[in-house]
Amino acid sequence: MQRMAGVGQAVLSSWRRGAPIFGWHFAHFLHTGSPVLVAKELLMKLRRKTGYSFVNCKKALKKFNDDLKEAEVWLHEQAQKEGWTRASELQGRKAQEGLIGLLKNENSAVMVEVNCETDFVARNVQFQRLVQQVAVGAMLHCQGTRDQLSTYAKCFLKSDELSQLRAGPEGSLLSDQLALAIGKMGENIVMKRAAWVSVPESFFVGSYVHGSLSQGNPLLSNMMFGKYGALVICKTSEEGPKSNCVEIGWRLGQHVVGMVPLSVGSLDDEPGDDSETKMLAQPFLLDPSISLGQYIQSSGVSVLDFVRFECGENTESLDSKENSSELQM
Repeated sequence: MQRMAGVGQAVLSSWRRGAPIFGWHFAHFLHTGSPVLVAKELLMKLRRKTGYSFVNCKKALKKFNDDLKEAEVWLHEQAQKEGWTRASELQGRKAQEGLIGLLKNENSAVMVEVNCETDFVARNVQFQRLVQQVAVGAMLHCQGTRDQLSTYAKCFLKSDELSQLRAGPEGSLLSDQLALAIGKMGENIVMKRAAWVSVPESFFVGSYVHGSLSQGNPLLSNMMFGKYGALVICKTSEEGPKSNCVEIGWRLGQHVVGMVPLSVGSLDDEPGDDSETKMLAQPFLLDPSISLGQYIQSSGVSVLDFVRFECGENTESLDSKENSSELQM
C-alpha cells in the first residue's frame, strides 16, 4: 500500500510540474498523426461524403485498409444491391407524399413528380437530390428528341420511361439512383411522371410552384420544389409584352395552380357553367373583377397551353389527355 501511495504521489508531483505523466506513449496518443485520430477522420469524411451509417462506413474502411476511394465504391455497390431488394419489398406500399420539382433551362422547362411515403422523407436533401436527377434526366432526353421548332413542343414521360433515363450526360440510370435512395431512406419511392415543354423565340414558358421549400443546399439552387406546379406556354404579341414576361408567367402559373382549369378555352367564351373549367373565361385569380382573358389581352400575350401537377393526385383521368398531347410541334 505504501508503494502504491508513493507512485500516486510521484504522478501527482509530475502533473503539478507540467511533466509528461505517461511519457512518450501518452504524447504519441495525443499527436494529430495518431492512428486512432487518423482512422476517426477518415470515418467522418466517408460518412459526410456518402451519407451512409457510421457502422457501414467503418466496415468499408476496415475491409479496404482505410482506402477511402475503394470504401466509397463498395458502399455504393452494397447500397444499390440492398436498395433493389428493399424496393422489391416495399413496392406495394402507398407513396402519396413527395414533391413536384421544376427545372428551367433557357427556352425549355421540365416538371416532375416523385413520390414517397412520408413528408419527413420529402424534406430530406437526399430525396430532393433524386428529384433533381429525375428532372435533369427528363430535360436531357426530351431536348435530344426535338427538331427545329416553329411552335411549341410538349412531351410527357411515365414511370417506366423515366427509369430508363440517365441522371446526366454520363450519369447512371435513374432506376439505379432510385434503388440507392430507397436503400438509404427505407421508404417506397416512385418516379411518377414528368412533363417537358420547349418554345421558340417570341414564346416563353411561365412557371410556378406552390408550397415551395427553402433551399439550404447550393447544389439544388437551380430547382424549385413544392406540392403543386404549373407550366404555361405563352406567345407574345407583335408589339411585345407590356410588362415583364417572368412576372406574367409567374401570375399565370399561380392561376393554373389555384383555379384548376381543364382547358385553355377561347377569348370568345362567355361566362357560364362550362366556362368554369376554361382558363381564359375564369375570373383572374389575382383580380377576380376581370377574366384571365382580359388580363392577358392587356398584358400583350396569348396563352396556348399549360400543364398542372398536384403531388399525390390520381392521374388515371389525365392519362388520355397527356397521351394525346405527347408531342406537339
